[in-house]
Amino acid sequence: MSPASKSKAAIAALPDDRPRVSVERDGHVLLIGLDREEKRNAADLRMLRELSLAFGLLDRDPDLWCGLVFAHGEHFTAGLDLGDVARAVTADGLDIVPEGGLHPWQVDGTQLTKPLVMAVQGTCLTLGVELALVSDIVISAKNARFGQMEVRRGILPFGGATTRFPARVGWGNAMRWMLTGETFDAKEALRIGLVQEVVFNDQVYNRAIDIAHRVAAQAPLAVQATLANAKLAGREGEEAAHAALQGELVRLMATDDSKLGMTSFRNRGEAEFTGR
Repeated sequence: MSPASKSKAAIAALPDDRPRVSVERDGHVLLIGLDREEKRNAADLRMLRELSLAFGLLDRDPDLWCGLVFAHGEHFTAGLDLGDVARAVTADGLDIVPEGGLHPWQVDGTQLTKPLVMAVQGTCLTLGVELALVSDIVISAKNARFGQMEVRRGILPFGGATTRFPARVGWGNAMRWMLTGETFDAKEALRIGLVQEVVFNDQVYNRAIDIAHRVAAQAPLAVQATLANAKLAGREGEEAAHAALQGELVRLMATDDSKLGMTSFRNRGEAEFTGR
């Protein structure tokens, strides 16, 4: 499971101005943890902006090859802290991206170029589902419950679920859950393809970090090119993605990592890639 929960007494003593998102490097993996346990990791404006900064760091640092999003405590997130966030909505919408940040849900034209793994346990509502939809691999605990509940609050999902949910799980499956606002369990999330694996509750963090390190052990430029081409297909269609393939292959073949990969193939060993 995610890092151990704090005691109730310790939670009560936490200052309100502490960071809402923990950020830690683990080799080439950036660990991004939602850390507002006393509020079931409900996202206030500060958390959204800190999450944006963490995504910005992951995207621009050439030594970071994969990200892992997880949550401290028993729950991934209770969704938006509407009491705090609603006050920040202007006529232009909600601005959550400070300088150096990257929109975590990438609904502003930006795009994360590094792969993202997510570990989810307990409650995972609204923006948590939308984080799963922008993640590339999602590992769920058996006790997870998901909900895209915005229609129950008189608003719509504004973190990309209206387009990504149908694309990921199919129109009927997405509408079933978005238009009713009902919650569903990990078994259903696996059935429809929102998550890729369901594990025992105490294994979810370790399983997710293992997968993140497996991704980070591959040639990072090749991983990023693979991810970019798949995203291009989603945005502009298969024809555009196919048209880019040969140029990307030529570019990658000229890298040091490609040479290392070829050498490891001949020697039947494992390459230690450099990202060059």
